[in-house]
Amino acid sequence: MFGFGSRIHDSEYVSDAGLANLRLYKYGCVDKSPVTKYVLSHYWNWAVTLFPMWMAPNLITLIGFGFVVSNLFIVMYFIPDLYSPGPTWVYFSCAIGLWLYSTFDNVDGKQARRTGTSSPLGELFDHGCDALNCCIGSVNQAACMSMGHSWYSAFLLLLTTLPFFLSTWEEYHTGVLYLGYVNGPTEGLILACLVMLISGFMGPLFWRSNAVELFGTGFGIIPDDWILLDLMVAGMTILMIVGHIPPCLIAVYKSCKEQNKSVIAAYSELLPMSLFLVSAYAWLSSPYSYIFKEQHFILFAVTVGIVFGRMATKIILAHVTKSAFPYFTVQLIPLIFGAFITNAPVMFGWDPIFSADTEYYFLWAYFIFVAVAYAQWAVVVIDRFCTYLGIKCLSIPRPKAI
Repeated sequence: MFGFGSRIHDSEYVSDAGLANLRLYKYGCVDKSPVTKYVLSHYWNWAVTLFPMWMAPNLITLIGFGFVVSNLFIVMYFIPDLYSPGPTWVYFSCAIGLWLYSTFDNVDGKQARRTGTSSPLGELFDHGCDALNCCIGSVNQAACMSMGHSWYSAFLLLLTTLPFFLSTWEEYHTGVLYLGYVNGPTEGLILACLVMLISGFMGPLFWRSNAVELFGTGFGIIPDDWILLDLMVAGMTILMIVGHIPPCLIAVYKSCKEQNKSVIAAYSELLPMSLFLVSAYAWLSSPYSYIFKEQHFILFAVTVGIVFGRMATKIILAHVTKSAFPYFTVQLIPLIFGAFITNAPVMFGWDPIFSADTEYYFLWAYFIFVAVAYAQWAVVVIDRFCTYLGIKCLSIPRPKAI
C-alpha cells in the first residue's frame, strides 16, 4: 500500500461483502456553479498538465492537504492567540496554501482519469482530507480575521462542519455529490482566499471594524454595534439555513420515496451530527470551561475536527461499499463526557470538576486518542481497499519493460 511493512488483511472496518460491493461503485457529482463551468474548469484542465503521469492522484490530494496543514503550524507559531496581527506574509501564505489545496483537490480526479487509475479509494481519500480540512481551514481563517479564542472561531468551525456533513449524508442516499449554483468548495473558498489576501493588505483587525461606520449606513437592518465579523457569521448562518439545509433535506426525502425507503430512518441519521454539535456547544458555553479563557481553542478545534473527519469519512466509506449508515463512533464519547463534566456543576450544583490544567490535560489525552485511532483506522481501511483492488495508494506501478 504505502510501501512499508506487512499488510492487514482482515478488518472489522470493511467487511468482505463491502469490498465486493466496490464493483458497483460509480462516482457522481453535479456542480451547478457558473464559476466552475466557465472559469475554474479551464484552469483545472490546464493545471493537471503540470503533473507528471507517474504521479498518483492520491499523492496529489495529500500534498494539497499538506499546504493547509503547514499553514496551521505557521498560525500556531506566529498567531497562537488567533487575534494579534502576525507577519504579513503569514496571511498571504494562508491564501496561497488554501488556493493550492483547492487546485490539487480538483486536479486529483482529472489526474486519475488521465492515468486510468480511478477507483473508489480516490473518493474516500479525497473527501476524507476535505473533512479534516473543515477544522484546520477554519482555524487558519480565524487567525486571518483576528477572531481570537472566541465564539467567532467556534461558530466558524461549526458552520463549516454542518454543511459538509449534510452534503455527505445527501450523497450517501442519492449517490450524487450535489454542489449548488453558489457553494462552499467554489465560491466559499474563493471568498476565504480573498479575505486572507485583504488581511495581508489591510491587517486582520480590519474585520473588527464597525460595519455601520465602514459602510456609512446600516441599511436599516445592521445593528449599530456590529462589526464585520458579526456580518460574516450572520451571512454564513442565513446561507446555510436558507440555501443549504432545505435542499439537502428535500433531496434525501425524494430519494427515499423513489427507493421506497423510510424517510424517518434517513432523517434519524442526523442524530450523530446533532450530538456532535450540541456537545461541542455545551462544552464551550459552560462557565466552568476554560477553553476560551485559557486559549485552548486550537487544540479543541483540531481534536473535534478529527472526530468530525472520522464521522464524515465513515459515511463516505459506507457509500462506496454500499454498507449500512454508520450511526456512531466511539470518538464521540470523550466529547460528550467533556460536555457533561463542565456542565455538571450547573445542572447538579456540584463543585467544579475541571480546573484549567485538568481540562487542558484531558484535551491533550482526547487529541492523542482520536489522532491515533483515526490514523490506525485510515491505514487499515486503505490497506483493505488496496489489497482487494490490487492497487497502491500513493504510487502508480511503472509498466514492466518488455
